[in-house]
Amino acid sequence: MVHVYNCHPFASQQIVPTEQEPGLFCCGGDALFVVSAGGCKIEAFLIAEEGCRLICRIATMGNVQSIAHSQIGDYVVTIEEKNNATYLRVYTNWRYQSAEKTRVGVRLLGHLLRGSSFRAAPKEQMEIIEMPLFEPPLCVSCCGVSGDLLVGCTQSSVIFTLKRRVLSEQQYALDFERFLILHTDGWTPTQVAFCAGYVALQRDLDVLVVRLDRLEPCPSSQHQHTLALEDVVIACKEEGQPGVRREGNSAVAPAQDPEDFYVFPKLQELLGEEARDCGISVTLEQTGIEREPREELGISYVLYRRFAPDFFQGCSVEETCLHSLQLLPVFTASSNQEVSCEEKQREPVSIFCYFSLPSMGYIYSLKNTVELVSTYQYPEKAQQAVLSNHFLHIITRNALMCFTVRVSAVVARAEDPYIDTTIKACPPSTMEVCALRIQLFIGLKALCHVRNHVFLLTAADLESEEDTARATKRAQSKKAATPKQTEPADGGHGWNLYVVNTVSTIQLYREMVEYSKKYESSSPRSHSCKHLLSEAHLLLRATLQEPEERGPADQDELQDAFLDSCAQMADCYSRSDERDCHLALPYYKMSSLLVTEIINRNVAFGGGTETFGKGFLFFLKHSLYEETMEELSQETADKVLDIFSTVEPSQLPHVVCSPFMKNATSAAAYSHLQHLEASLPAVIVTLCKAAVALKMGDLALYRQEMDRHAEMLQVYGFLEEPRLLLHRQGKAAVPTALAQHLSDMQDGLLVAAMVALHENSKLKLEEADSFFQELCREGSSQAESGPQLLVDFWEALLVASSQGAVIQELLFRLASVYIDRIARRERSGIKPLKTAEDLINSCSHYGLLFPWVNVITPPQFNLTHDYQEDLQKLQALLCGPSLDVSSIFPLLEQLSDSDGAGLGVHVLCATKLGQHERCIDSLLDRCPEAIVPYANHELLQDRMVLWWQKLLPELCKRTKSTGTDNTVLLSSLKETLVVVAMELSPLEFLKLLPDDGTAAFFLPHLLHCAQKSITA
Repeated sequence: MVHVYNCHPFASQQIVPTEQEPGLFCCGGDALFVVSAGGCKIEAFLIAEEGCRLICRIATMGNVQSIAHSQIGDYVVTIEEKNNATYLRVYTNWRYQSAEKTRVGVRLLGHLLRGSSFRAAPKEQMEIIEMPLFEPPLCVSCCGVSGDLLVGCTQSSVIFTLKRRVLSEQQYALDFERFLILHTDGWTPTQVAFCAGYVALQRDLDVLVVRLDRLEPCPSSQHQHTLALEDVVIACKEEGQPGVRREGNSAVAPAQDPEDFYVFPKLQELLGEEARDCGISVTLEQTGIEREPREELGISYVLYRRFAPDFFQGCSVEETCLHSLQLLPVFTASSNQEVSCEEKQREPVSIFCYFSLPSMGYIYSLKNTVELVSTYQYPEKAQQAVLSNHFLHIITRNALMCFTVRVSAVVARAEDPYIDTTIKACPPSTMEVCALRIQLFIGLKALCHVRNHVFLLTAADLESEEDTARATKRAQSKKAATPKQTEPADGGHGWNLYVVNTVSTIQLYREMVEYSKKYESSSPRSHSCKHLLSEAHLLLRATLQEPEERGPADQDELQDAFLDSCAQMADCYSRSDERDCHLALPYYKMSSLLVTEIINRNVAFGGGTETFGKGFLFFLKHSLYEETMEELSQETADKVLDIFSTVEPSQLPHVVCSPFMKNATSAAAYSHLQHLEASLPAVIVTLCKAAVALKMGDLALYRQEMDRHAEMLQVYGFLEEPRLLLHRQGKAAVPTALAQHLSDMQDGLLVAAMVALHENSKLKLEEADSFFQELCREGSSQAESGPQLLVDFWEALLVASSQGAVIQELLFRLASVYIDRIARRERSGIKPLKTAEDLINSCSHYGLLFPWVNVITPPQFNLTHDYQEDLQKLQALLCGPSLDVSSIFPLLEQLSDSDGAGLGVHVLCATKLGQHERCIDSLLDRCPEAIVPYANHELLQDRMVLWWQKLLPELCKRTKSTGTDNTVLLSSLKETLVVVAMELSPLEFLKLLPDDGTAAFFLPHLLHCAQKSITA
């Protein structure tokens, strides 16, 4: 059974001053329409807080059997019967009937009145539009989004689109166009509903919901959904065959003895595309004006639900049928802002479908995901129900029931799919529903609802006076609080039409919170307390989601109530030990309360540190890890230390390292950590003690704690708690006092710890940059090209990293720093953690220096400058396999090739780019002693031809121009001739010799070439 609370959602009730006994009534917008019992007169009332005031009386052309109102277009549609014929009529401009003797125009659909009376000034008169149909209308429904009209008939349902026909610059007229026919042969609806392209059809025991989809125009699908004439003929012949009974869309042979047997339909629920297998064929026939461009339409099956008759509190099988079919569109403030004023319709965020049996009610969500949202079990037989954004109102024979709904929860998740996170939360849509109130009435017959007004029709049943007396006696015995009745009921005629006003959302919310406190006082962790607070929270959400414009004061009051609701929900979850206790975190965040206020609320509730719930501890732990939490005062921080030391001491190291706990008493923190270490020794506890000792200024105690573990174990400790070294502020990482001390005393340990953090995805490269920049801001290691400790970190990370993107980024950064330092001739005086030799031996990205590089820049070259180490590291990178030279090529403009340092780097880069001829020219011009080592190392295999095509001619030319005095060129030429003689044949070698060369110089090499050829 549904839980029933004794809240008071109804404020007052008044009697609608109808002239005659009501037969039918409906409401919409600001109007109530009451059809007299005779059926030929409609009274329209203006709905206001102080009561209902008569607007006008409308005389109908027949006996009204069904009535509905559309707020879009403000028209009334009726199904009327006259002379055994049924008609569908629409009444527009009905408000003009408030003036006496007002003219009334009657016309057919699509035929506007264009007489002389319409050519002058617009006439204020009501129009009655006759809507012709092929079949008698059974039921109607108006779309709450577009104002279109759906009419259910025996074998089909017809959609009429609302049109605004422009008559003149100052006048337009409402009209309709028959747009679409949905053929459902053998399936006669008892109720229909239409909203934003969704069509719901209901029979006695089954419901079908389909969606009209707009398709891309395709020539092959021109008649895909058009009803074929031969299909209609075949279907009619099948129905006319004797002895064949049709169930849905299939023919079933009748039972042998129908008086003894009854075939019950099978219970079935099909959602989404599965609903296509329901066996009901829906065929579309478009009937719009052919000269207008058409959009191809298709059908998507959304929902099918079939029930079997059941017995409920004496209900017969015949009485067990569905009722109260409804499609509810939900708009929100955000969806309202996205639509301009010129657009005629908005897109609802969600659409819900409701239908009910006498004993059970069902709400489905249709948009986005088709799912069953809620099931309602009634304590009595339900006669009618109306669904709204806030409540589900149900009438039984002698009671008005107000149930909660999950509409706002579904809408919240449709607007924000990521609402269920550590930042935001919302009660689940699957949460069980409850009844806020069961208000006793006598002889309830009908119900309708608009905004905060519920309209009830009561009539005395002469056949049930005994039951009525029993119900009255029961009501008096329960002493139920009834809403204040502003006017006495006239008991003479035996009927009344009431308007029951509901209380404001704020008032009902406050009552529900007070109600929840009764459960809290008896059982602080009771389910009813949490459930009632969740209902109050969803009620506020539903009001805040409404697109209605409210004044600043009302909006602020609602927003304050919502923040208070979040705080109430968070308090409830924080004291809980159940699986959902983690929800205390997002609700506290949504409440905008400070952490200090939250701690004080829970301390005041607990009365001791041992009674805190898991939800509060989860919130506290998570908050201490965040970056946006406010700094706690000394009193509050010490209170947090006491809480964790008692309830969860293993979390103390993480609590102490939080930047928001910096005001905590150091002595108390050290005492708690020492007590923890006695029972649970760990490296992280020792490091925390060292950090606290450093904060207290006790360096001896600090060194004692740091000497207890090896540096490698300390790196693991920093990996377990990075906040020992850094605190995050947005995208920056700020070093702690311990990190500052380590940079001065144990920079190797600091760099190793930062590398470990990066490799374990606990630190980004950009955060490490800001960390070392801030760390060395005041220190002597700050150079123009960057702090040396940051370069040490890059070098160490390059050794350890295996991520390709990180490696390329580090190579570029290191090469840039090396080039910049060489160009600036910086003298920082700080010794790096790793020398070039260390990096060559430990890192594969640094290669051994080529022999010719050592010729250009010897290892002992210019040792007085600090950049010599950077030069060797840069050369090692260029000699390695990983650096992309093209990325640093623009940076080489800083280096001049006039000295050995710049020349070696330029030649290395040009060589890696394949520019060997350019390198030969550069070396011959500036360092000819390196040309032969360069050629021996680089001019191999496919580049061997450069020996005789480039190098030999150049050496011959330069030697001739300088003479024999240049011993370097002369020796290089001899070594080149030796290599060329070994590679070429005597004839090829002879052709290379210069014509004006000295025979005595070249002859030995020619003989050597000939001997080599003869030997081969």
